[in-house]
Amino acid sequence: MGAEFLARILKLKTAYYSDPTWGNHDMVFTNAGFTSCHSYRFWDSVNKRVDIEGFLEDLESAPSKSVIILHGCAHNPTGMDPTKEQWKQICEVVKRKNLFPFFDMAYQGFASGDPAADGWAVRYFIEQGLEMFIAQSFAKNFGLYNERVGHLTIVLNDPSAIPSFKSQMQLIIRANWSNPPAHGARIVAKVLGDRELYQQWLQAIQTMSSRIREMRAALKANLEKLGTPGTWDHITQQIGMFSYTGLTRDQVMYLVDKYHIFMLTDGRANICGLNTKNVEYVSKAIDDAIRNVKS
Repeated sequence: MGAEFLARILKLKTAYYSDPTWGNHDMVFTNAGFTSCHSYRFWDSVNKRVDIEGFLEDLESAPSKSVIILHGCAHNPTGMDPTKEQWKQICEVVKRKNLFPFFDMAYQGFASGDPAADGWAVRYFIEQGLEMFIAQSFAKNFGLYNERVGHLTIVLNDPSAIPSFKSQMQLIIRANWSNPPAHGARIVAKVLGDRELYQQWLQAIQTMSSRIREMRAALKANLEKLGTPGTWDHITQQIGMFSYTGLTRDQVMYLVDKYHIFMLTDGRANICGLNTKNVEYVSKAIDDAIRNVKS
């Protein structure tokens, strides 16, 4: 919805997404009518951190009115988010260069366990007077994968523009799918609108995020106990469901073929797949792969 509105109504044609990013970002914006899609540097694979210097340099070179797609929290696929100070630097460039921020919030609550804390970057950008779109998914934090429930939030500085925006957006929605399924949306509305259910949901989010952090700590501890070559601090510095492990394609295929452990060929692992019964097995397998597969 957001990408199509920006392309059709505002005639914006240039978009930037992180390198790496969610595999569908390029397709979404290209199919919506964006003719110039680029990546900005994000992941420093050597130091296993956010490449803030490259990130800011690429924003500086982006043309005015470019749409900048930002992962609001728990970056997919790296699991590494900018710090608050880095977010402030990013915001300063976005504002000064007249770029349009488009936040993708797919994992709110799965980073820190606190949905409010995970929304800090979005609120900061709003406080700085920036207009923006925020696409939020409830597929993960409500477990509604089959429903793919979400919503698009629009931040405008001029309230008088809201009726015009709404009328144009309704036309886009009508042409695309007319009316979305309501079941999942009603579940989310019911939970968020009921104080008791909302508190239960917050507790569930904390439980899930705590388990993920415990599995990160266990994986790191096991690798360090085994003396696995390399440093593994990034495992616990990253947040959310995913980890960019640093494993190469050949090492990943070695894990698949020998141990039946599956992850993406770029080394992205889903930490939710770990538990107290398999984390030692996975750690030993990774240790074996790193020691015996050098490419």
